[in-house]
Amino acid sequence: MPNRSETTPSSIETRRVAGTARVGVTRHLLPSVEHRMAELFDVTLNCEDRPLTREEMVALMQGNDVLVPTVTDHIDAALIEAAGPSLKLIANFGAGTDHIDLKAARAKGIMVTNTPGVFTEDTADMTMALIIGVMRRMREGTRMIRRGEWSGWAPSTMLGRKLGGKVLGIVGMGRIGQAVAHRARAFGLEVAYHNRRRLPEAVERMLGARFVETLDELMATADIITLHCPATSGTQRLIDARRIALMQESAVLVNTARGDLVDYDALMDALDTGRLWGAGLDVFPEEPKVDRRLIDHRNVMTQPHLGSATEEGREQAGERVIANIRTWADGHRPLDQVLEGWA
Repeated sequence: MPNRSETTPSSIETRRVAGTARVGVTRHLLPSVEHRMAELFDVTLNCEDRPLTREEMVALMQGNDVLVPTVTDHIDAALIEAAGPSLKLIANFGAGTDHIDLKAARAKGIMVTNTPGVFTEDTADMTMALIIGVMRRMREGTRMIRRGEWSGWAPSTMLGRKLGGKVLGIVGMGRIGQAVAHRARAFGLEVAYHNRRRLPEAVERMLGARFVETLDELMATADIITLHCPATSGTQRLIDARRIALMQESAVLVNTARGDLVDYDALMDALDTGRLWGAGLDVFPEEPKVDRRLIDHRNVMTQPHLGSATEEGREQAGERVIANIRTWADGHRPLDQVLEGWA
């Protein structure tokens, strides 16, 4: 381990390894990952695991060759412009890069890498957990037990809805969407999907999934809608009041992708009026803020962005970040370079 540390400010710890890449990490990672980084790099760590202020982020970007941000860090054009001339790599911890201004990074000659595929299975598991939980009213049942309100089994109370025979509409059929489709078949769900590009016929057969030409048609025909598309200017509030109104009465909406994909006011109106059966939500537009109406609704399952929260997944993501940095530092092109906006 390095033998010198300095703290600037109190939550930031720098561990020196002479002659190596200077790496700034914005959030606390798993101890095993931080330990390995400290062995390999001149690394600055966030020991308190609090979001950095904008001023602290600028300082981190000015004093290092590599920045390791997470989904909670919004690396906009102004921050990139303020970065020091030595910053040449943003090694993102996570697959999504919508929180990074890729065009600004490219304009300043900063490479961006991510960790694709690491959290696919974990997020698909969380999606299925929310689907099952909402359809079977697990949140309401748990609350009833904890409040001592359960009066015993009865043949006509706390009735949920079975999954078998229902249509699961998947919006976005990338890695996670396909992993959800694979799981859904085991529960007897019929899988339909909408995507920018139709999957090859062989993949559709393997997943037992049928393509739906328009998102509106999928919204109108599915019993359950689950979102697995990136957050971009074109997908912001993709599920708005008009599209929610297209959904079947007592349908379910699940979102483990990005909070900005949904108009949550319109969703709450539909839930309040009984137009929708319920919702399973792992992401929100202004995290960590969560609309109290969603928290209080009897059949809305809310989770604190846990889709990727497994020890195995987070460790693997850290290892991928380290591999990307080492490859870059050795003068080679990292396998996980984000190519959007690059020649």
